[in-house]
Amino acid sequence: MGVQWIERSSFPDPWARETLEEAIATFADTVFIAESLGTIKGYIICGVENTGEERYGHICSLAVAPDKRNSGIGTALVKRAEQAVMVQKATAMQLEVRVSNTGAIQFYTKLGYEPVFQICGYYADTEDAIVMMRWFRF
Repeated sequence: MGVQWIERSSFPDPWARETLEEAIATFADTVFIAESLGTIKGYIICGVENTGEERYGHICSLAVAPDKRNSGIGTALVKRAEQAVMVQKATAMQLEVRVSNTGAIQFYTKLGYEPVFQICGYYADTEDAIVMMRWFRF
């Protein structure tokens, strides 16, 4: 079980292997993998964006193996990624989530993320996305 398998089992429109590899290489400082006994249990890929006015982290992909969900892995990955982007002077973390993914919306809300706006037709199947943010308090 690897990152690609978890990606495919988690999303209706999974990233291609090449896209995953490119993202992992591009954001190497802010990619984290949860592993136990040589088996990948989950991963997070994020980066830091600089708007000129503000630096913020951006979660590009987060997924946990189906049999390991609700075990704290996702929370640990998000917290670790938040620490990594704070080291790079980010003041917030952003992500997009499908409007239909109520489980993920609840998960991020529990972690302090707030919906800020909706993007119509964001996903390939034209489903809308909710942009959620968590501002870091220093």
